[in-house]
Amino acid sequence: MEPVPFREINDPVELRRVLEATLLLEADLDLAVLLRHIVEEARSITHATYGALGVLNADGNGLSEFVTAGMDLESEERIGARPKGLGILGVLITDPRPLRMANIGGHPGSFGFPPDHPPMQSFLGVPVMLRGEVFGNLYLTDKIGWSEFSRDDELLVGSLAVAAGIAIENAQLHQRVREAAVFEDRDRMARDLHDTVIQRLFGAGLTLQGIASTARPDVSERIIEVIDQLDATIRQVRSTIFELGQAEFRQGARSSVLHIVRELELVLGFRVELSVEGPIDTTLPERVSENMTATLREALTNVGRHAGATKVRVELSARNGVCRLVVVDDGHGIVEGTSSDEGGNGLVNMRRRAEKLFGTLDVLSTPGVGTSIIWQVPLAP
Repeated sequence: MEPVPFREINDPVELRRVLEATLLLEADLDLAVLLRHIVEEARSITHATYGALGVLNADGNGLSEFVTAGMDLESEERIGARPKGLGILGVLITDPRPLRMANIGGHPGSFGFPPDHPPMQSFLGVPVMLRGEVFGNLYLTDKIGWSEFSRDDELLVGSLAVAAGIAIENAQLHQRVREAAVFEDRDRMARDLHDTVIQRLFGAGLTLQGIASTARPDVSERIIEVIDQLDATIRQVRSTIFELGQAEFRQGARSSVLHIVRELELVLGFRVELSVEGPIDTTLPERVSENMTATLREALTNVGRHAGATKVRVELSARNGVCRLVVVDDGHGIVEGTSSDEGGNGLVNMRRRAEKLFGTLDVLSTPGVGTSIIWQVPLAP
């Protein structure tokens, strides 16, 4: 393949595509969706095979988010943890200027790719500025049909990056407005739910406890089951109140879990029952959160592919110094004697994630009844 020759950007089709991409970015005010649109548009206008947008962390010395395009979910899962801003990606962090090259491996800052990462050759990186500061970097690799990206590609993506910076700032402003409104509603709803619904449920539970103490044993047993259900309802209501103020706007573990569950419900074909207890966002260290969410994604993906289930329940808790994730399905169970690799269950990966955090993985499976995955690790090993 020959390098792309330099030419001035005077093609009205190219200019129109940049304009359309700019309008599209400004039309979408959800930040998470917006970041993905930026990557997709940059990849589209340059005909890149792969694209990514790395968002800098608060200190500006690494990446806190890494949004990708061009790679399927299975390939991303095999690669493992998201990049933190080392190698070529780190070059743009320390020197935020456009960077083009025909061969990534030939750059002195490159030190290769992790296992299972697809090979990549040509590279184009452009910073995205926000109020005079670097918000993140656009990374594009492997231009389709050519050996490297052109100067025109650099100028096109640079123009898109300017529009993206404006759109991101706009999205953040709208997000703050929505966040303030939601927090106000959350406080009001919390008071109403605590003063009415939760108190009534609690009162009903106390009344049933009194009745259970004088009822026949068989009746008492049924009443105690109802009391347990009331307690679970109270916990779920409290979790919902907290989720209202946190999950949609905070990129914490709770938000990640909710996103994974909602995303994989499309694969499963039914709604997942989700229960979250404890201060998940404030107590889970990053290493625990990353491995927990990876385990959840793999467990739900395996249910969709292999279990033949019609119901799935996910329970996540952080209490007594332990993070505990439980995934229960009503599928056909794990066939005895089938290895995780042969059966596609991915149990080896889940167990490794637990063991490297000094935790455990327990699998309880009954053919024709279902499977329970219990993954738990200490919060502070």
